[in-house]
Amino acid sequence: MMMKTTTMLLAGLLAGCAMPAANDAKMDARFDAMLKTSFEAKGIATLDRLQQDETQKLCSDPVQAVSKEAAPMRAKLEKKNLETVKWPSNGKYLGDWKEGEKIAQSGRGMTWSDKADAANGGNCYNCHMIDKAEISFGTIGPSLWNYGKLRGVTDPTSAAAQPVVQYTWGKIWNAKAYNACSNMPRAGHMGILNESQIQDVMALLLDPKSPVNQ
Repeated sequence: MMMKTTTMLLAGLLAGCAMPAANDAKMDARFDAMLKTSFEAKGIATLDRLQQDETQKLCSDPVQAVSKEAAPMRAKLEKKNLETVKWPSNGKYLGDWKEGEKIAQSGRGMTWSDKADAANGGNCYNCHMIDKAEISFGTIGPSLWNYGKLRGVTDPTSAAAQPVVQYTWGKIWNAKAYNACSNMPRAGHMGILNESQIQDVMALLLDPKSPVNQ
């Protein structure tokens, strides 16, 4: 009797292990249906935001996001994201750090109550410490205090500073170009910030006169 019970239990466990693979398509369909019925378009917040691109789809799977097997795919996606980076049209990477601070402070934008032509904020402090004068900040991302100073950027226009300057621009424009499953929003790629705004945030991080680098 004990052997029969054990055999039945093992059979049940094996069947249970096989179920997820068999039901993946059904579960995905149910999830998609749930999303469509849980959200509605309102103002500028439309339902197209629910459509994931291939990078988001891969990184929504916690296993694929970190597995060794998915490393080649992550590398491929990083290359594709890097190709989307639009470098400054006027060749100027830095703007006004004072405006950059305002953008970093602001979390407004892209909600149903915002106007389509209203400028968005970067909401940078939500994830980073930037200026130590600010007492409220998130810790999801690394500290950006002394960002340029720690990287030896004394003249952002110099040839020596360009690798850091260009990397920083690319990271803000599309963070997934350097880490496919980065938690950082793709500020330029997704239209959160425009070129001029990114230039101002760049100045906040890299201008030697910015309080961030004092």
